[in-house]
Amino acid sequence: MNPIILSPALFKQIETEGANAFPNECCGILIGSDVKEAERAVRIVKRLLPGKNAFEADEQYHRFSIDPRAQLQAEREAAAEGLAVLGFYHSHPNHPARPSDYDRDHGWPFYSYVIVSIQDGKPDLMTSWVLNDQSNEFEKQEILVKEIMDALGVGESADGDGGAAM
Repeated sequence: MNPIILSPALFKQIETEGANAFPNECCGILIGSDVKEAERAVRIVKRLLPGKNAFEADEQYHRFSIDPRAQLQAEREAAAEGLAVLGFYHSHPNHPARPSDYDRDHGWPFYSYVIVSIQDGKPDLMTSWVLNDQSNEFEKQEILVKEIMDALGVGESADGDGGAAM
């Protein structure tokens, strides 16, 4: 399973959105690309597209839904940038950061599903999962928190242009 990379700022953004949505679930879309890093492929999230939880209001404390039109728009925007929708994120208020049966029943293979547990309004554990299309079970995906330039093995130059330092 290829790891997913979130910058510290994106990691914090997911935590903040989850805490702000409490006691309901937050949700959003992961935009980025799959790239080769050294000897393995990695999934690098370059930006988040926060979503509006479209589930019925009285169910938002334990369910989320992103409007299909918003998903389609995200796909189009990502493609125009040479990126892709890599998956989705959401919070689990006062529940563990693992997929529920509902998540499994409504998940799609390929995509990463980042889940942050929000306990009493405060961020707790964050995990990521990918649905195995053979077993229809989620498999845990390692989250690496590091700057994108570090993830690509490119150092910051003194002039800040993102080129390799000499």
